[in-house]
Amino acid sequence: MIRKLTRPLALALALPLAAVSLTFAAPAAQAQAYPAKPIRMIVPFPPGGGTDILARLVAQKLTETNHWTVVPDNRGGAGGTIGIAETARATPGGYDIVMGQKDNMVVAPWLYKNLSYNPVKDLTAVAHVAYTPVVIVTQASSKFKTLNDVVTAARAAPDTVTYGSPGNGTTIHLAGEIFNGAAQIKMRHVPYKGSNAAMMDVLAGNVDLMVSSVPSALAQIKAGKLRPLAVTSAKRSTSLPDTPTVAELGYKGFDVSTWYGLFVPAKTPKDVIATLNTEVNKLLATPEMKAAIIAQGAEPQAMTPEQFETLLKTDYDKWKGIVQASGATIE
Repeated sequence: MIRKLTRPLALALALPLAAVSLTFAAPAAQAQAYPAKPIRMIVPFPPGGGTDILARLVAQKLTETNHWTVVPDNRGGAGGTIGIAETARATPGGYDIVMGQKDNMVVAPWLYKNLSYNPVKDLTAVAHVAYTPVVIVTQASSKFKTLNDVVTAARAAPDTVTYGSPGNGTTIHLAGEIFNGAAQIKMRHVPYKGSNAAMMDVLAGNVDLMVSSVPSALAQIKAGKLRPLAVTSAKRSTSLPDTPTVAELGYKGFDVSTWYGLFVPAKTPKDVIATLNTEVNKLLATPEMKAAIIAQGAEPQAMTPEQFETLLKTDYDKWKGIVQASGATIE
C-alpha cells in the first residue's frame, strides 16, 4: 500500500533534489557567460612596434571599459608567424586571441615554404581595428632630402642604398621591394627582428632608410629625429598630412598599406566572436579611441566579422601574385 507523504516529509525529500538541480544549473549558466576568465591577447611581434602599440591599446581599453582582464603576450619572431601559429593551435574558446595583420595573415603564407597554419582555414576573423600606410623614413641629418634623391643614388650605384624593415616577409619589407620594381632601382634590404631594432640602426645611420608602419615611426618623426620621405598608401596619412604619397611623386597607382585586426582559432563559438566584435566596435566608435589610434599613426576602421573575413580572403588571393612576382621566398 502506498502511503501519502506528509508535508514535512515531502519538503525534506524535495530540498536535496532542489540543491542537486541548482548544482547542475549553476555551471551551465556560468559556461554561457563570456569572458569567465582572463583573455590572452597574443602580440606576434616584440614590444614597441606598431602591432604591439595597437594591441596594448585595445587590451587596455577592453579591460577598462568592460572590466575584463585582457593580458597582452608578446610572441615575436619569423615575421609574426610564430604568434599566429600559436593562436591557430590554441583551444577555440575565445581566451586566446591574436592581433594579426596583413603581413602574417596574407603575405607570409606565400613566402614561407613550411608554414604551419593556413589563415583562411585555421583562424577566424573577429574585428578589424585599423589600417596604416607604410612610411619611408631616413635619419634627420641624412643626405636624402626627398624620395627622388634616393632613386637617383640607387640608380647611380645599385645595391648600395640600404633599407631596414621589421623582418623578412612583412608587408613593409615587400613595400620596399615593390618600390624597387616601380622605380626600376635596386636597394638592399636589411631585415631586423622587429621595428625597434631597425629603428635604432636608422637613427644611428647604420642603414640609409627604414620602411616602417606609421605607428612605429611617428614618435621619432615628431621628435625631429627621422625625416619622412613618402607614404605608400593611395592617400596621405592623417598623422603625416605634409608627407606626399609615392603615387604623388610620379609612381601612379602605387598603393601599399597594412591592416590590423583580431583573430581567433577556427571553430571558436559564433556567440563569442559576436561579443568580441561588438565590444571592439564600440571602442572604435568612441572619440577617445579614435583619437588614440590616430595619434599612433593608424586609421581606425570597424567591420563586421563577415566583412573582415571577406577582406582576409580577398587579400590572401591578391598577395599570392604580388609575392610570386617579387620572387621573394623564406625557408
